[in-house]
Amino acid sequence: MSIGPRERIEFPSVNVNERGGCRMIDTMLRYSFVIVAGFWMAGAAHAGTWGDSLFNELSKDFGSVPRGPTLTHNFLVKNDTKNVVNISSVRVSCGCVSATALKGTLNPGDTTNIEAKMDTTRFTGSKTVTIYVQFDQPNFDEVRLWVQANGRNDFTLTPDTLAFGQVKRGVASTSSVKIKFYGNIDAKILSVKSESNYVQPTITEIKRADSEVEYELKTKLRADTPVGKWYTDVWIKTNIATMEQVRIPLTVEVESPLTVTPSIITLGVIKANEETMRKIIVRGAAPFRITQIKGIDASTLVAFDSKLAREVHVLTIKVKPGMSGKIDKVLRVITDMKTDNEIDVRVQGTVSQ
Repeated sequence: MSIGPRERIEFPSVNVNERGGCRMIDTMLRYSFVIVAGFWMAGAAHAGTWGDSLFNELSKDFGSVPRGPTLTHNFLVKNDTKNVVNISSVRVSCGCVSATALKGTLNPGDTTNIEAKMDTTRFTGSKTVTIYVQFDQPNFDEVRLWVQANGRNDFTLTPDTLAFGQVKRGVASTSSVKIKFYGNIDAKILSVKSESNYVQPTITEIKRADSEVEYELKTKLRADTPVGKWYTDVWIKTNIATMEQVRIPLTVEVESPLTVTPSIITLGVIKANEETMRKIIVRGAAPFRITQIKGIDASTLVAFDSKLAREVHVLTIKVKPGMSGKIDKVLRVITDMKTDNEIDVRVQGTVSQ
């Protein structure tokens, strides 16, 4: 329990001129200190549990959103304890939200997500929903997560997200959405800001007529955007008092400019002193040359063309083991690309006589 900024504790008025008044004031002051201390201790006791500490955040505000799209947010859960943690159940306080644990049992160091999906067709106006995540290992605990959104009918996003899809690192990529306001010819977008420095947004007004205002939001990924699948938000600020900010989710999967297929070569069981061949395909975002292969030896050779620069190279790997045993080696392909110019191929198998 805690005392909010508008709450206060009131005590009976005391006349200091009455007999024993000073003694009464001293008693009341001591009593007030005990009460305040009790409130503080109660608040501290509920300030957080071991379950809360597994989450990097406990709430998500989607801001003002148009009715229609399904909003998605992942609450990261990381087991940074020394015990096995098990998520026994996930439930919600409203049917407009569904929530699922992508993985139930977490060993020390493991991570998972509580995936929350909010259906904006199910409500209008401000909506806050609680997600209850229960744990039964290493002992019982319940964590409460919150998702919130303000569903509105007076604007639309087309499409409803900035979805880049899969892009190559170092290759210029853009995505855009149209933002329309209805019934307010004075509606304006004052500014736009991305939560990630790797996203560069720009906003342009393209229409203002017939009680309809339309903008186009364009976003560009920086060339040095890290490899991986990630999510961020772009926020626009408006002059509408009841809709000061609008959230636009952004998703992107940045791939390395250099890829190899397959990345693991499984030879199975092969015989000693017999040659086995496999082919791999190395692709680049731009034409490149292969300059070197590391990891080759007397039993493993790689045939490739080092003279021509092309976007796709087909390499032939020849394996001729001299004795029985396990094969588990890494071949590293080195190219003349300016960044991310190396990629590994793993070769595995068993050699019999």
